[in-house]
Amino acid sequence: MRDSDIAFAPAHRLLALMEEGGLTSAKLTQLFIDRIEKHNPRINALAARDFDNALTQARAADAARARGEKPGPLHGLPMTIKDALETKDLLTTSGAPEYRGHIPATDAVSVARLRAAGAIILAKSNTPYMSGDWQAFNAIYGTSNNPWDLERTPGGSSGGAAAAVSAGLAGADIGSDIGGSIRLPAHFCGLFGHKPSFGLVSSRGHIPGKPGTLMQADLTVIGPLARSGQDLELILQVLAAPKPGERAFSLHLPPARAKTPKDLRVAVWADDEFSPVDAHIAQAVTQCGETLRDAGARVDFNARPELDFAQVFENYALLMHALMTSDFPAKIRASLIRRAGELDESDKTHAAMQARGAALSYTQSLALVEQREHIKAIWARFFANYDVLLCPPANVSAFAHEQDPNFWARQITVGGRPRPYGDLMHWAALATGAHLPATVAPAGLSPEGLPVGVQILGPCQEDLTPIEAAKMIEELNGGFTPPPDFA
Repeated sequence: MRDSDIAFAPAHRLLALMEEGGLTSAKLTQLFIDRIEKHNPRINALAARDFDNALTQARAADAARARGEKPGPLHGLPMTIKDALETKDLLTTSGAPEYRGHIPATDAVSVARLRAAGAIILAKSNTPYMSGDWQAFNAIYGTSNNPWDLERTPGGSSGGAAAAVSAGLAGADIGSDIGGSIRLPAHFCGLFGHKPSFGLVSSRGHIPGKPGTLMQADLTVIGPLARSGQDLELILQVLAAPKPGERAFSLHLPPARAKTPKDLRVAVWADDEFSPVDAHIAQAVTQCGETLRDAGARVDFNARPELDFAQVFENYALLMHALMTSDFPAKIRASLIRRAGELDESDKTHAAMQARGAALSYTQSLALVEQREHIKAIWARFFANYDVLLCPPANVSAFAHEQDPNFWARQITVGGRPRPYGDLMHWAALATGAHLPATVAPAGLSPEGLPVGVQILGPCQEDLTPIEAAKMIEELNGGFTPPPDFA
């Protein structure tokens, strides 16, 4: 294989080549290092790097394989890691100047599991300040660019991760997601990404919270970004485990409900008045449903859970903002709380929901959690009749860099009309708020030649079902395509 073919091969193929003896980890690691040095200046996907240690570990992996030692499932695979996840002895900032000198003494749980499975950490991937944006720029490392169009964002907050994997700079990456931060970058960069069911993968070692936080933060999940659906399954099986210290049970993911389209029950929700999407995105989602139908799946283009999209989003947004503002400086929190008291009850803007979230009392939070349990029960009834739901990952494809410091003053353009920037989390909220798994798979290109993805929701704790549906779409439609200027 040519070096360029190797660089864009899916992780499971790279692992097979190493196991078969056709490739060494040292050669693969050096190939990615060479590509990083050549291509990263254009996309600025990466933060701190660890090339010397990576090469040392790669040679050790090759020596172990030569001795006949049984490798772990990721043995010798070079990966990058989102800079929000603590990585032992490697600068980890989460894009925050206050952590400019933070070198963790231990790995985040997810990073430790990757290492135990044999993965090799090449570098950290860039993220916005404290993972709080759908772009990837910060005062330490600057702006990450989309390899499909350098004038556009790769998404966020796992934007550097998506840019690196899409440009063939690493075998895979792991990111985090609370508002689409894995799914939106996968959609923008033409990748596969998976947001696990809440609690399936430990978030310990993620910034935010503060370094040393032990609590599993509500809604936050850790998951993979990769170049194939099979890679998502492989990496998720490594990451998924009981929380550290919980020895009373073991974790076994339920098998996918269907292995072929003929056994798959599909619902399609391609657009909605509450959160309109560009026509090419709705068309791509619909076409994925039609492709599965033509392959034998039972597809319903009108099925919906018995939920009000706006109410579901409000429940999610208030709980999410309560979490995200909890680490804000005291003066900013006080200002938000004051503003919440002055709001008109009818004000449902994103800025208003942020203020109300910051001002939530414990009693109000409990009421919202109870409401969420009812929402989850409605989804469970829906998934008794359907295996997956196809919907948009976001309203738009990758957009031009927009760094107005007034976050809520930013806008996106949908169908030629301006929409609030915060609408970017609407479609992500369906899965996040109900703790559901959601997979993004490539679904074609926009009229401008930009990647378009489809989001696949599945039943809670049945993550392998939406991943398997993504694999079916990959086989039927074709999967990852390298960005032309990097191939």
